[in-house]
Amino acid sequence: MTSTAEIPLIRLEGLTKSFGPVRANNNISFDIHGGRILALLGENGAGKSTLMSILAGRLHPDAGRILVRGRETRFASPKDSIAAGIGMVYQSFMLVNAMTVAENVLLGQEKSFWLSRRAMEREVGDLASRFNLAIDPGSRIADLSMGERQLVEILKLLYRQSQILIFDEPTAVLTPVEAAHLFEALRNMAEQGKAIIFISHKMEEVIAVADDVAVLRGGEVVGQWEADEIQSKEELASRMMGRSVSLDIDRTESIPGEEVLRIEHLSGPRLDDVNLVVREGEVMALVGVAGNGQKELVETVAGLRPPGAGRVEVLGKEWADFFANPSWKETLSYIPEDRLGLAVCREMTLTDNFLLTTRQGFCRGMWLQRRAARETVVQKVKEFNVQPGRPDMTAGRLSGGNLQKLVLAREFYRNSRLIVAEQPTQGLDISSTEEVWRQLLQARAHAGILLVTGDLREAVTLADRIAVIFRGRIMDDFSVDDKERMKRIGMLMAGAQ
Repeated sequence: MTSTAEIPLIRLEGLTKSFGPVRANNNISFDIHGGRILALLGENGAGKSTLMSILAGRLHPDAGRILVRGRETRFASPKDSIAAGIGMVYQSFMLVNAMTVAENVLLGQEKSFWLSRRAMEREVGDLASRFNLAIDPGSRIADLSMGERQLVEILKLLYRQSQILIFDEPTAVLTPVEAAHLFEALRNMAEQGKAIIFISHKMEEVIAVADDVAVLRGGEVVGQWEADEIQSKEELASRMMGRSVSLDIDRTESIPGEEVLRIEHLSGPRLDDVNLVVREGEVMALVGVAGNGQKELVETVAGLRPPGAGRVEVLGKEWADFFANPSWKETLSYIPEDRLGLAVCREMTLTDNFLLTTRQGFCRGMWLQRRAARETVVQKVKEFNVQPGRPDMTAGRLSGGNLQKLVLAREFYRNSRLIVAEQPTQGLDISSTEEVWRQLLQARAHAGILLVTGDLREAVTLADRIAVIFRGRIMDDFSVDDKERMKRIGMLMAGAQ
């Protein structure tokens, strides 16, 4: 007879889920044990998010069983999943923007009828300190960066004390230091007997934190191993993709041309005397801990908020003149971090989303040439491997990574001279990341690129120059060939001169 200790916290048996003709999950079976961290890997569209949504009670399987502690369980809603001890942090944040961090964490989980604001903030602040998550519990969600919002979602999960914890790309917007703190928290929770499911596309993270690894491909489990059986991230990537993949990108030398962006003494909310220049033919990477002014700077450059004090010049024009009547092509492309909130409309088709920033290119007088637009979308989704890439399907049916690839396909199509790429590979698998990196370097031939990233490896791989931002001020700006200053990036990100 099987002992209680050997019974997995979660057992999946033959789970299958389809969306019309698309089979997202097909006969998936594996175990999730307490006290261990299971890394779930797979390409964009492999079925990871669908499977986790079933576990979280947001979707219902067409076939198969879920056993929680040996008992078959059906989740009619997320409430049932939560009651069974399952908690999940989603890629798309579920927060109330008008509320504070503390109010969001305690929303629906209050222990008494009345809690003072001070008591809520103290309780959440203590929780954040316990897991080394740096965030102000009194801050409003609307004022936070995407990285800080991710921390709030993690705090909600920790506060609920779930026994099965699902983290979907939790480090996508975290710095290496924040990620290391998160890994420490995950190990602590596993040591307490909790089961951790960790979804990531970063091979080095999986090797660093996982006890077990399961790989999905085409909606099916193709293998499950103990992490000790995998010798390198190259081997892990090969098992995930079914072929050899390398992220060693050949970045050829480029001669910088004319300025496409000049920022002088820009100040305002979270910005303090920012000076920055981006030239055609170069990648300028802006790196820093989330919440240090990157969001405000990008929104100003992209035309979403006017400059405060100081001066911003885009493609040789003053900010107000440039955004008074910008062209759809060969000017400025913006790839936002918030793909669901800013980049796409999930209820619109892929074709209509493609037209959001390219419509002028398909107009002839009063008429919109939808057939030509649709044919272009067919070509671009194939080129960027958007899965499934049917031009008439709604964007909301795509996984997060495939949504990002749709946005990249649209913005690169515009052949812009200035590209603002904010976390462009966030949520993408290795193969897609490799392709986006190549596309960015190819675009560098005719454009200047402002790359805003929390991934230092991405910055070092792609950038010609790196600027480090801390508390709204550019701490330093230097060439990647300056080895001594490159060594100080971590200190600069922490505010040390």
